[in-house]
Amino acid sequence: MEKHVVVIYPHPDDEAFGASGTIAKFRKDGVPVTYLCGTLGEMGRNMGNPTFANRETLPEIRKQELLEACKVLDIDLQMLGYRDKTLEFESRDEVATRLKGILEEIKPSLVITHYPGYAVHPDHNAFGAAAIEAVRRIDADKRPELWAQAFSRDHLENLGDPDVIVDISEVFKNKMEAILAHKSQAQGVLGGMSTEQLDLEAIAKERLGDERFYTWKF
Repeated sequence: MEKHVVVIYPHPDDEAFGASGTIAKFRKDGVPVTYLCGTLGEMGRNMGNPTFANRETLPEIRKQELLEACKVLDIDLQMLGYRDKTLEFESRDEVATRLKGILEEIKPSLVITHYPGYAVHPDHNAFGAAAIEAVRRIDADKRPELWAQAFSRDHLENLGDPDVIVDISEVFKNKMEAILAHKSQAQGVLGGMSTEQLDLEAIAKERLGDERFYTWKF
């Protein structure tokens, strides 16, 4: 069993869409989980459906949604305060140094982040690269395992099949609840449907029944 899991993603809702089923399974087993969230997603294009946010109000709305999602998942949260859509311009060395310091305080046995170059968004790729560099800098005898999540169209062709496949069907409702906590983003994807209106079992089996990761080799 893992001792402590740290999830490192750049945006509110990355944890929900990307790894909330895996997180829910860890929490079900009593494993502490901490989310290091890079930004508030303040430059996001989705403003709710129907629209209820604007460019000025979106940061605070997304912050509250993030807090709610972390409450749903029963995980600790650290908001790191970087600016959305600028992580690729941050010093990777400085971001990695900061993340390393946090990881050395928490002492996780597992870190989950994005696979650089195969996570579509520039923030995903940059923050994932910094997270991996942070873990690499930790002494080998204290270094946590690292799972990297890839979902670009060419990731299977270039990386092969993921070696970690987590069946989340038993906690799929937890995943949907976490996703729906991010109302400004989720409604655009789900058409504003509630969990009662969704055939959760069918969706779980067909599309979202597992979460996949690559074990990073240092």
